[in-house]
Amino acid sequence: MGLSEREIQILTEIEKWSEQMHHEQTDFEMTYDKWLESSLNLIPENIRTEFFSKLDNWLFHLHAMLQGSQFQMDARVRLIRSARIFNQEIEDISDLKELTIDQLTYLAENEIAKHRLYSFAHGGLSGTGGLLLLGTDIPAITVLNLRIVQLIAMTYGYEVNTPFEMMTSLKVFHAATLPKRMRYQGWEALIDEADGTIQNQYFYQGSEDLTDETWLELPLKHIVKAITISVLRKRVIQGIPLISMAIGAGMNYQLTRQVSDFAHNYYRLRLLKEKES
Repeated sequence: MGLSEREIQILTEIEKWSEQMHHEQTDFEMTYDKWLESSLNLIPENIRTEFFSKLDNWLFHLHAMLQGSQFQMDARVRLIRSARIFNQEIEDISDLKELTIDQLTYLAENEIAKHRLYSFAHGGLSGTGGLLLLGTDIPAITVLNLRIVQLIAMTYGYEVNTPFEMMTSLKVFHAATLPKRMRYQGWEALIDEADGTIQNQYFYQGSEDLTDETWLELPLKHIVKAITISVLRKRVIQGIPLISMAIGAGMNYQLTRQVSDFAHNYYRLRLLKEKES
């Protein structure tokens, strides 16, 4: 099946977007990488392997818990109902592929906008400096961003409850949260699998390892954010810690924007590659 002019235009837009991920590593980033590597080398290899294995397992179980939650089931029903506005014959998630790319983009952007707002609001609340909110910030922001990846995948007709699609969505989440200097490599690895030849696989046949040393920058950033918020929360303006709230809201929003843009472009590209082949 050939692509329409509009679909070719979207492919060009995605290509331009991906080119913007090219990033020359700065001297500071190289110094930071060397410091992180030397610091981690002080930890015995078996302990590091066990740590990343447990982190992977946590993400797998979190993904499965989210997919089986009532929130996600309700979102699934709501998505199908919204799709019927464009095509009354939509019955299941896979049927969404029958919609045009602009209709799918509209549905996806509605979900993206809501989750960016949720992320912004939670970041603002964590910025008040409450111990409970600060302590749950990393798990909460992980849940929000995993959930938006799942919803974007479903919007483009991909069920994320099969082993292949579950692993793919986790790989998308992982690549989207990598440091900027490494994100394009993650993108290239994903699009190599989106060549239209593996679309109907049920089991994932690639490497199931997710996290490694390169991914640690994300939690480290949020730990630094929590420390900064704790220091600045006493600086209030009319009784409100606006500075710390702005830091929390801004960082959480930026992360969700980064993840949702990455996932949205990946699943659009994958669908178009499937149509093209």
